Amino acid sequence: MRAYQPKENVQKKSYYNDRFYVTPTLPKKSVYDDSTFSNDYLSISKKVEIQDVYLELDHLVMWIAPQDNITAIKHAKEILAYDLLVELSAIDYVATKGGFEIFYEMLSTSKRKRLRIKTFVKEGEAIESVNPLFRMADWSEREMYDMFGIVANNHPYMKRILMPDDWQGHPLLKTYPLHGDEAARWYEVDKIFGKEAREVIGAEQRDAAAIDRYDTTRFARLGHEVPFGAEIIEGNEPETPVRYQEDGGIKVFGVPLVTPFDEIKPTHLKERR
Repeated sequence: MRAYQPKENVQKKSYYNDRFYVTPTLPKKSVYDDSTFSNDYLSISKKVEIQDVYLELDHLVMWIAPQDNITAIKHAKEILAYDLLVELSAIDYVATKGGFEIFYEMLSTSKRKRLRIKTFVKEGEAIESVNPLFRMADWSEREMYDMFGIVANNHPYMKRILMPDDWQGHPLLKTYPLHGDEAARWYEVDKIFGKEAREVIGAEQRDAAAIDRYDTTRFARLGHEVPFGAEIIEGNEPETPVRYQEDGGIKVFGVPLVTPFDEIKPTHLKERR
């Protein structure tokens, strides 16, 4: 069971974190603390140069050069029985290190062990696709390209997968605007209606927390109901009575089914039943 986290004043807290916040590192243990992992490390080290190796949260973590990713992953799959590539993606360190950390999360179902191969590529550099070794890499590498701009060489279909093909920028870069840039604000309007409709429709509202009570096409206005899409001027709102049900109660074929609700005489339970 997860530890309980107090939720006092949760709505007063910021709904986003610092984009450049770096999570503290976890304790690293010696690879020789686990005999299976130490044997796997020694086996791979005969094929590629290991820049760093350690155990972290019961994972074997190995750092390699980017040009060795195919050799290391193929050896882990075919020789060391890491038969599943669970995930691959990247982390943006452009501001601090000038590039991206790329990781490959692998699982051995027979040994019940996890291996994480990491490497680092500079901004603008590409990396070789591992799609020939694991078909799951197809969409993951496309997503990595779409979100971070990292190209996987020799990928069979290196195109965006989440954003439109003509989208400007890569949304998971830490320098990408939180609410999108100028192109993002007008993308759907320009594509569907054309740029000449900008003044009529207006820019897209990209702040999911924004609420405009005078927008009568999106929000209910309890006590001030108006027709859908009606134009309301602030300070001149027609008041309507709050009604809990139909006047006179609910009748079926003239027979009262629900008696009228009297909000002045509610029933309060003095104690729990």
